[in-house]
Amino acid sequence: MSRRGGSRARRATIAIAALLVVLLVGVSIFTFVTVRRPLPQTDGTLTVPGLDGEVSVLRDAQGVPQIYADTPEDLFRAQGYVQAQDRFFEMDYRRHVTSGRLAELVGDSKEAIDADKVTRTFGWRLVAEEEWKIIAPETKAYLQAYADGVNAYLEDRDPSEIALEYTVLGTSVSVADPEPWDPIDSLAWLKAMAWDLRGNYDDELERAIAYGSFAGTATGTEDPARVAQDVARVATLFPAYVSDTNLPVLDPAEVPTATAPAEVDVEDVEQTSYMPTLAGSELQSAVGAADRALAAVPVLVGRGEGTGSNSWAVSGEHTESGKPLLANDPHLALQAPGVWAQVGLHCNTLSSSCGFDVAGFSFAGFPGVIIGHNADVAWGLTNMGADVTDFFIERVRDETYLRGDDWVPLETRTETIKVNGGQDVELEVSSTLHGPIVSTVLPLDRVAEAPTEGTPLGDYEVALQWTALEPGRTADAVFAFDLAASADDMREAAALFEVPAQNVVFATTDGHIGYQAPGKIPVRQVVEGPVPSDGTWPRPGWDERFDWTGYVPAKQMPGVVDPEEGFIVAANQAVLPAGTTPFLTTDWDYGYRSQRIRTLLQSEIDSGRKIDVEMMNTIQNDDWSPFADALLPSLLDQDIENSKGVRNDFAAEGQDLLTDWDRSMDMDSAAAAYFAAVWRNLLEITFWDDLPEDIRPAGGSRWLAVVQNMLLDETNAFWDDRQTVSVVETRDEVLNQALVSARLDLTTELSKKTTDWEWGKLHTLSLGHLVLDNDAVPGFVRSYMNPRTVSMPGGSSIVNATSWDAASGNFEVTSGPSMRMVVDLDDLDSSTWVTVTGASGHPASKHYEDQLGTWAAGETYAWPFSVSAVAAQTKDELRLVP
Repeated sequence: MSRRGGSRARRATIAIAALLVVLLVGVSIFTFVTVRRPLPQTDGTLTVPGLDGEVSVLRDAQGVPQIYADTPEDLFRAQGYVQAQDRFFEMDYRRHVTSGRLAELVGDSKEAIDADKVTRTFGWRLVAEEEWKIIAPETKAYLQAYADGVNAYLEDRDPSEIALEYTVLGTSVSVADPEPWDPIDSLAWLKAMAWDLRGNYDDELERAIAYGSFAGTATGTEDPARVAQDVARVATLFPAYVSDTNLPVLDPAEVPTATAPAEVDVEDVEQTSYMPTLAGSELQSAVGAADRALAAVPVLVGRGEGTGSNSWAVSGEHTESGKPLLANDPHLALQAPGVWAQVGLHCNTLSSSCGFDVAGFSFAGFPGVIIGHNADVAWGLTNMGADVTDFFIERVRDETYLRGDDWVPLETRTETIKVNGGQDVELEVSSTLHGPIVSTVLPLDRVAEAPTEGTPLGDYEVALQWTALEPGRTADAVFAFDLAASADDMREAAALFEVPAQNVVFATTDGHIGYQAPGKIPVRQVVEGPVPSDGTWPRPGWDERFDWTGYVPAKQMPGVVDPEEGFIVAANQAVLPAGTTPFLTTDWDYGYRSQRIRTLLQSEIDSGRKIDVEMMNTIQNDDWSPFADALLPSLLDQDIENSKGVRNDFAAEGQDLLTDWDRSMDMDSAAAAYFAAVWRNLLEITFWDDLPEDIRPAGGSRWLAVVQNMLLDETNAFWDDRQTVSVVETRDEVLNQALVSARLDLTTELSKKTTDWEWGKLHTLSLGHLVLDNDAVPGFVRSYMNPRTVSMPGGSSIVNATSWDAASGNFEVTSGPSMRMVVDLDDLDSSTWVTVTGASGHPASKHYEDQLGTWAAGETYAWPFSVSAVAAQTKDELRLVP
């Protein structure tokens, strides 16, 4: 090449490079402007239509707003404005889900349309509209003020100024200006919260599916002995709660309403037309269709394995300050942004007309504080798990269903689902007196029943009865908690908190601690038959003896103030021992977390050490495994040998790690990694051959209780692998196989050297965006919207409950402490808090995930409350003026 030619080539290269630089700079500027455009103004002055007076919004280093106003309406108007600033897309997404309009937002997606079908069938929005008619006038005023604040922020802003998500969605669907916020949008959100925390419906369906699997779908037998045998085998997968080992929340002796159940006349009911058919193909397909439909609703708060919480209160006699301490950490689905929005709400001058002085954790989309403290009371919530749902097997023929000997008309309505960029979808919703029929929403291939002589009995369908499908006053309860000043106030507020049924643990600045069980709890008649009639199994809808007969009166719900032992622990375990009333459920968490918390508290008390905020935080991060404590003796008792009866040194290297292990699931622990793999493999080897894929063990507390019982029976039928026809496996063979296979698996998954193994390399948390975390979204967008992956300690049914799903085959965190708080009732400014992501829902904000590292490390932030403490930590001050 000539010198001139080379020079020309170089000039061309430089020109191309320069053009690329210009293009890259242009893209960078565009990207910078696009992603930062929605970031809100957090200092200076803004005019907000509708305010009666000036409002101050003070934000700390984490961007958490503390709001000060002269009236409650201005307070909640400002809360609506600020939460729309920070998190409107999250709010908009939730209201589309709860009203069955997700396809209007995200487009022609099968998953979105399916979700809309199920939500429309439930009729959440319709129930919320009915609730608006019965809530207190002041609650209506607060909800309306909140909506006005949201709409003041939305006015004159196009979607790209509100949230980056609208810009991304706009590349594939039409994005219009968001509709004004309506108070009903807030009420409907309570239905989603109730749905995810609804109790034992998963267990109820699992029992029916397991029964069909054990009985066989082609037996057709009505032999009572065979039915009893199959029911008993199902029962082994749902062991009774052992309340003398893992203590209930309350001692019945201290609870006046906790009494032995009254004598009930039981009837011997012939269910031969129901139970054997529960194993038949037609009804199993209906149950499967119901299960599929209910799984289509997006997870908004958290559900399934790992969904629970820890809370406890310690009286002043055991604390350093002499005043109570309270801790709470709800275990929910972990996503970006996190479900909680931290906030403080303060009336400038406290009076009968403006009494709010409260801080804590709210839901973006609903005014007030859900969990937190005011100047007098602190409270935490944990899921009670009460049985508030029942599935009714209905006989449906044409437009009627069977009740006794009569066919009565179904209630029907037509819903139209709008699809962004697609055709409208018409949905016919049918309901019985029990509730909506859910088995026809997303039907599977249905198996027709064999013809019968005489009058056809129609098709089997499944209807859902659920307390949250009736209008209630939970919205009133939120503000009653925020304004409570005493233990009596807390009990009265709890009586309004109808759904979801929660454990309320509270403490007061004047020295009291207490517990109250709220909730709308169905009363069921006791009916003798092949299966329990307590709500743990689907019920025959044609037999009125299985109908609900009312609800437990609020005054009969168990509660206590200042129990004798000086502390209260509510971590999803049984509230009262079996055999006491009111009956709440039998499907509790099995109490390993709660008992560990009790043990740690009692250890401090017995040692004479006084408990402080630091110790409460330490307990919240406890990683000790009850699984290891229960299984290690049996695992260490195994001789790992080769086929010649000689010790298999390579395989035994894993087992050797367990010998001196302290049973803590620490991130850097090789033994913890190996034990988790053993547990995963043990469940697979033991149960996968017996259970359908949809109900394989996730590995939580119930499965530990099942395996503990089985360890006492070395020839239990579940130990045997049904696929090895000529061999009958026993307990020790299965345990040995789990140990060996775990060693081989971690050799592949981590390293051949056990010294390279660490639990944190396997047990990681990858937070996904609410909407933009799927394969249809470009990878660079997902990477930008999703926070970084972090390694985690802890595990399922551990106090630091970073749960994982054993059925999935991996150890990724599926749920965990969505926030942690400790409240010091002696000095509220000494309290601590943290949430999983951050205060902002905007990925360009420094507060989108700035709390993630602190949360993952088990650390917390100072939680200012007093005017002086808030002022000392203020980084930004925004004045909202009329």
